[in-house]
Amino acid sequence: MNAQSLPSFARVRSEITRNRLRATLAVLILVSAAAVAASASAEGISTASKESVPDAPATENHTVVTESGRAGTITAYAPDGEVLYYNNSRTKYFDVDPVDGDPLTVEYAATDTIHTAGPTCGDPPCTRNVIERADLETGDVEVIYERYDYKEYAGEWHDIDRINETHVVVADMVSDQVFVVNTETEVVEWLWDAQSDFPLDGGHSWPRDWAHINDVEYIESGQMEGRIMASLRNQDQVVFLDRQEGLLGNWTLGGENEHDILHEQHNPDFIPESDGGPAVVVADSENGQIKEFQREDGEWKRTWLWEDDRIQWPRDADRLPNGNTLITDTHGNRVMEVNESGEIVWEVGSTLPYEAERLETGDESQSGQSAAALGLESRTPEEIGSEGGGDGGEGMITFEPLEYLGGVVEWALPHRIYNALLFASPVWMGSSDFAAIGIVLLTGLTWASLEVRWQLHDAGVRFRLPMYRQSGD
Repeated sequence: MNAQSLPSFARVRSEITRNRLRATLAVLILVSAAAVAASASAEGISTASKESVPDAPATENHTVVTESGRAGTITAYAPDGEVLYYNNSRTKYFDVDPVDGDPLTVEYAATDTIHTAGPTCGDPPCTRNVIERADLETGDVEVIYERYDYKEYAGEWHDIDRINETHVVVADMVSDQVFVVNTETEVVEWLWDAQSDFPLDGGHSWPRDWAHINDVEYIESGQMEGRIMASLRNQDQVVFLDRQEGLLGNWTLGGENEHDILHEQHNPDFIPESDGGPAVVVADSENGQIKEFQREDGEWKRTWLWEDDRIQWPRDADRLPNGNTLITDTHGNRVMEVNESGEIVWEVGSTLPYEAERLETGDESQSGQSAAALGLESRTPEEIGSEGGGDGGEGMITFEPLEYLGGVVEWALPHRIYNALLFASPVWMGSSDFAAIGIVLLTGLTWASLEVRWQLHDAGVRFRLPMYRQSGD
């Protein structure tokens, strides 16, 4: 072997440097992948079957929870916390209300997605929306009213509210309408179309998911008796409808893109004057807060706010007769009850809960008082943290890189995009897992780019910036 056949010292040093860099990148990928694998294998929440549903803490009444995410479920907990009733036969379950005079019978809105072409779906996927009544003790289920709709995306009825024994008001997300139907004759007797009062250049894209009407409530007492409250999620507004006059514009809560008031809210509940209102308690979903607004001098004024450092896309809040508030925290994977001091006093895990109802306490916030009447004080993570507590680890400084990077991911992404990621990803995934996957992808792309560059360099291929000669005067 002659001297010319020996690799140069620079070439050897370059190869060692490359191998060290390869090893570093490989370790980074393996560590990040292991973190994701550990999260995936950890014992997490599951509601895929009745046996896997976690028991709840004991409480004085029955509690019903619906889910509308990856799997649709409706679960009823007995006061001792055990599962009394469970059903997952529908694709999604949304609003659930108690039936007057029978505290262990409920009515709810549910959806089936149709994936096979046939008489009820010429161009799949389509949707079957149903209003059902379930006896939680016997398990008997009765279809009260149903309708087939032509699309799956934004094709559901998220809420219904009973007016009397024969009439129900429906939030029709498919057609961007609110209608009252006689469930015995199946005749629609009144209808409000959002297009009559809102321009199509607002909200989201029409006709895909323009208004996203996700809640209706028939108001039974007070100066608004007989009116209907509706939530237009994509217009960031809660509106009030009169069946003769239409939209009562001076009562509207919120405004489009006025996100400091509401941002794509869910499930507002009306509290009448007899309970300290007029007031509205609402899940301000994209802001990650529970808020209450009081009607004062012809305007809405925020009087209460609750959040903690875990809440993520709440979609329901009910004021209970004892002054507590029942909250459904969808991406926090929990349903919880907070007391008048803002402390969590009851909590049960759920994969992607949509709504919760505490039975034997009236429909939603029907028997609860307003925050103003109760003298509730707002609670935020900063206020909770300033009150002390903790595990006695004062003075200890800990740093978790993935948790830190997960926080950066959550901060950097628009709230709607981050919530969309949570909704589409497995339930065990959180911000740290998104950060770890991002590290794997970025490291892999960097490694591949370096290998290409090294191969070209060894082959004698060079890339130089173009040189321009500037002509003189």
